[in-house]
Amino acid sequence: MKYSFIILIISAIMLSSCTHDPNDPGRAYFPDMAYSVPYDAYTTNPVFPDGRTMQTPIEGTVPREMIPYQYKKTYDDQLKAGLELVNPMEANAGNIDKGKAEYFIFCSNCHGMSGKGDGHLYTSKLFTAKPTDLTGDYIQDKPDGELYHIITLGSLSGLMGAHGGQIKPDDRWKIITYVKNKF
Repeated sequence: MKYSFIILIISAIMLSSCTHDPNDPGRAYFPDMAYSVPYDAYTTNPVFPDGRTMQTPIEGTVPREMIPYQYKKTYDDQLKAGLELVNPMEANAGNIDKGKAEYFIFCSNCHGMSGKGDGHLYTSKLFTAKPTDLTGDYIQDKPDGELYHIITLGSLSGLMGAHGGQIKPDDRWKIITYVKNKF
């Protein structure tokens, strides 16, 4: 008798906690974790000692399934990469379409939709230096390997950050294929 009464009370509590409204998210028992406020990538952040939200990967870390990049961020190695690295991607519709999609995700915020260096971060004054125009001869005449090097490690001037930890190697080549064939 006792046990059936306890089971009845537990069942009543469980059934009363259910709601039939699909728009009701229910109760949040840890609201600080469920409703955390994110920081935008290029804004200041009081959580980190350097005050930046977008952190660079820790020195020496290698993402899964990626071969460590053999060149250093120097002018000589950038030129060497331009001579030694060859774009393995064929300039077909599939690779160009994938490169376009990756470009819009990773590059258009700075370089703009048309590659002229007029992306949102520059036009909104969040980034004060104008990014490089990808449609001009300066970029179009560079070897693909040199562009791959810049995307991977960032520009020598420091204005463009390294994207090697964010963009897979094949996708970097596809972005270059898109930039070289559509701009």
